Amino acid sequence: MSTPLAQIKPLSQPVTMPAEVATFSPEVEAEMDRHIAKYPVKRSAILPLMFIVQRERGYLDPPAVAYLAERLDLRTTDIWEVATFYSMIYTQPVGKYHIQICKTLSCKLLGSEKITKHCSEKLGIKVGETTPDGRFSLSEVECLGSCGTAPMFQINFDYHENLTPEKVDQIIDALP
Repeated sequence: MSTPLAQIKPLSQPVTMPAEVATFSPEVEAEMDRHIAKYPVKRSAILPLMFIVQRERGYLDPPAVAYLAERLDLRTTDIWEVATFYSMIYTQPVGKYHIQICKTLSCKLLGSEKITKHCSEKLGIKVGETTPDGRFSLSEVECLGSCGTAPMFQINFDYHENLTPEKVDQIIDALP
């Protein structure tokens, strides 16, 4: 007979928690409560809560990881495992505009390397860096699911497809 999912407990492993645990306003705590209430298992709210934390703090830092581990009755390693799997969860500070260039097969065959090089030269940063003014970060990511309109990139949550260096310039120059 199998154990219902709601009764499965995380493994008991010692984890060193950071000295600081993030805190949030009562409004943000209430928003998190609403998400947790949607799921029969608290752990299932991990991604929505990560997005809330990221919105409030800019990225998922160690105090925020400690907060989520406490809030969801998980180990910090459980939180880091999820955070490091998804490219839309930031574990380091990113610029106001996070340019994520798809680097998988369709985009690569249709010129993503040229787009990456162009962005790098235009912004004066390498992949994995942020401009000194904190305005732009540049990343390469795995498939963004727009293979038919390659090459493409995502700026924050907006997709831009069928890219050329000229189109990249228009998109970046139009950002406020």
